[in-house]
Amino acid sequence: MIRRPRRLRVTKQIRDLVHETSIDKTDLIYPMFIIDGETEDIPSMPNIKRYSLTDLPSALDEVVSAGVGAVLYFGIPKTKDEFGSEAYNEFGIVQRAIRLTKELYPDLIVIADICLCEYTSHGHCGVIEHDCIVNDKTLPLLAKASVACAKAGADIVAPSDMMDGRVGAIRQALDENRFEDVLIMAYSVKYSSSFYGPFRDAADSAPSFGDRKSYQMDFRNKKEAIIETQLDIDEGADIIMVKPGMPYLDIAKTVSDTFSVPLAIYHVSGEYSMIKAAAQNGWIDEKSIVLESLTAMKRAGAKMLITYYAVEAAKWLEEN
Repeated sequence: MIRRPRRLRVTKQIRDLVHETSIDKTDLIYPMFIIDGETEDIPSMPNIKRYSLTDLPSALDEVVSAGVGAVLYFGIPKTKDEFGSEAYNEFGIVQRAIRLTKELYPDLIVIADICLCEYTSHGHCGVIEHDCIVNDKTLPLLAKASVACAKAGADIVAPSDMMDGRVGAIRQALDENRFEDVLIMAYSVKYSSSFYGPFRDAADSAPSFGDRKSYQMDFRNKKEAIIETQLDIDEGADIIMVKPGMPYLDIAKTVSDTFSVPLAIYHVSGEYSMIKAAAQNGWIDEKSIVLESLTAMKRAGAKMLITYYAVEAAKWLEEN
């Protein structure tokens, strides 16, 4: 036999020598929930909390000491209204968290999720008229939220609402307010997915009526992922995203092969909670499953991995 592929797998040292895909701690982004109130556990996401501003510094100490270089903030305000005004309050919970983070760790990359769902009384991602989400009236509010977060010190704003034209509206508003260097990480390919269930518990953002299928993407479709991504890039997105992660690696690979803009994949709450529950029951090896999953996302083309396992994964990578 001339070719014996097993020769390249015969020892760990040889496997490490020839391996194609690696995860580095610098790839990891840690999503965090910030609450205007007391720190709370999230029952559907074991080990994940809603952090108060009082407890945020100790949580950030762990993030930084683990070697994770970026956080993604979601806010849970004390009050909500029809237009999600706390999202663009310059002294809102996320804006205060950004300022505090930059005071403590100036070099930590802070990404602000930009959406209205956590802040609206109805739980939808846009302005509601006659039980319909009105796209164009939502755009100025998303732009205001982005500017408010940039003023607080955010390095990146990440619109997750899936309104048409929001990247362009945000880019224009940032530039007009002299935040030309603030990046936009667009949730370009965000499917209407059942994998978001635990997140909606964590962010208190479940819609009070209907669902989000009129603005988030239909999971049966692939080609529109290219259309959505191209539009976001044309409007000024610096980074693009595919969400969810593991069930959508075919989409991530297609997007990565088609565009040269850096790609993030979001390893979402449902994926986290399923792995955590199975691990707690002793059914799987948690560390190996997580590192395998994240490696698969890198292999599909991701440069950045947004995962609730970021801190744990960083520590596991240090052990390897």
